[in-house]
Amino acid sequence: MIDRAHLKRFAWLSIAAALLTIALKAGAYFITGSVGLLADAMESGVNLVAAVFALIILGIAAQPPDDEHAYGHSKAEYFASGAEGSLIFIAAITIAIAAIQRLANPQDLEKVGLGLVVSVVAAILNLIVARILLRAGRQYRSITLVADAKHLMTDVWTTAGVLIGIVGVATTGWAVLDPLIALIVAGRILIAGLKLVRESADGLMDTALPADEVRQIIEIMDRYAVNGVRYHALRTRQAGAQRFMSVHIQVPGAWSVQVGHSLLEDIDRDVRTVLKPISVFTHLEPIEDPRSWEDIEINRG
Repeated sequence: MIDRAHLKRFAWLSIAAALLTIALKAGAYFITGSVGLLADAMESGVNLVAAVFALIILGIAAQPPDDEHAYGHSKAEYFASGAEGSLIFIAAITIAIAAIQRLANPQDLEKVGLGLVVSVVAAILNLIVARILLRAGRQYRSITLVADAKHLMTDVWTTAGVLIGIVGVATTGWAVLDPLIALIVAGRILIAGLKLVRESADGLMDTALPADEVRQIIEIMDRYAVNGVRYHALRTRQAGAQRFMSVHIQVPGAWSVQVGHSLLEDIDRDVRTVLKPISVFTHLEPIEDPRSWEDIEINRG
């Protein structure tokens, strides 16, 4: 089992990156006066809040099971991703308001070249950190790190859009391009935020495992469904990094307890070999007993 407490170091990396990019982008805003860069700096401020929240949640999720939380605390990660999605939503609205105000009162930009350089440095930093977090999130099945990585990537896209607007203003002299680009960027990150909130809600509602993982489980079950063995009531769900599956195995009633138990152990071993971590719950039934098919009515595991 992976010691998930060490994942907090990635949250610290995100916090450090947010602090540095806030300083860089705020500096770029004061240099140029671009409302797009102001919106970009505000987005990095949201990144900082999200990273701190991720650090707290990762600490909670790493706690071992206890009497009140027998299945562990990994589901806490969905609160982090939901909070990040909500913060992205708030940032998008704030950016849109600032852009609309600037549309009403366009202003010329100053020292565009220096502002561009500072923003590019900040974007590259965010891109590097986002890739590190995304790789770690996928490797350790941490939705918190994946959400943080996606949040940073929205920041990268925000910066890219803002830079396009600034270059457009410098090239054409149309000051209105700056807030227009900011509005477009706000719409894009709003969509990203809504997706994160939806993913978080799906996790809290015990969504099934991804289709490819369910297919791997079915392939294993099908290998054992021979010589009078059948299975049904296969269910899966996920809670943060942890997977869960339950299945009813039907065998000839004449089998001994030992033979049936050995079959379940073999199935458990094969599933755990393919998917880690996963908790496997099996229920042995005599295939001749019609009550074996009543799992839906009695909601048996």
